[in-house]
Amino acid sequence: MLIDRDNSLLLVVDIQEKLAPAIHDADTVTANSARLLRASAQLGVPAFVSEQYVRGLGPSLAAIRAAAGHARFFEKTHFSCAAEPGVLDLLRAANRRQIILTGTETHVCVLQTACDLLADNFAVFLVADAASSRTPASRDAASERLRALGGQIVTTEMVLFEWLRRAGTDEFRALLPLIK
Repeated sequence: MLIDRDNSLLLVVDIQEKLAPAIHDADTVTANSARLLRASAQLGVPAFVSEQYVRGLGPSLAAIRAAAGHARFFEKTHFSCAAEPGVLDLLRAANRRQIILTGTETHVCVLQTACDLLADNFAVFLVADAASSRTPASRDAASERLRALGGQIVTTEMVLFEWLRRAGTDEFRALLPLIK
């Protein structure tokens, strides 16, 4: 199944000031999540950004906030975004069944969110180069588990090119700086 931009939304999970310094490859996770946020804005794909216990972990990183001007932010205390009251209804209201998932930590909040979304019959696409944990082992175990549960593992460029579907269009030219 290809990702369909008219049937997908982007969910960026907990890329926050006090958590990011502990995350393996945090710069890449942040940069790729920001690329997807900018692309989603240009292509009209709804985007959501969660923030886990802001008082303790701080807000989203500045790069995420800058790229997410169009996104809907929500704070949570549950590890799973979908377990936070009202969030599942918010995602359902977008009327899109594919969820592009990025963020931290892959083995905690991202995985629990993905499991709950799969249970609610969403198709979940974990963006491997835009999600991580404090250790590569935790990140990899979460990716393997999610794949076994029916989630798909993709990369940032896979998402961008599947959203675009073809070259030679104005949209392709507009997103080219995000691809290069």
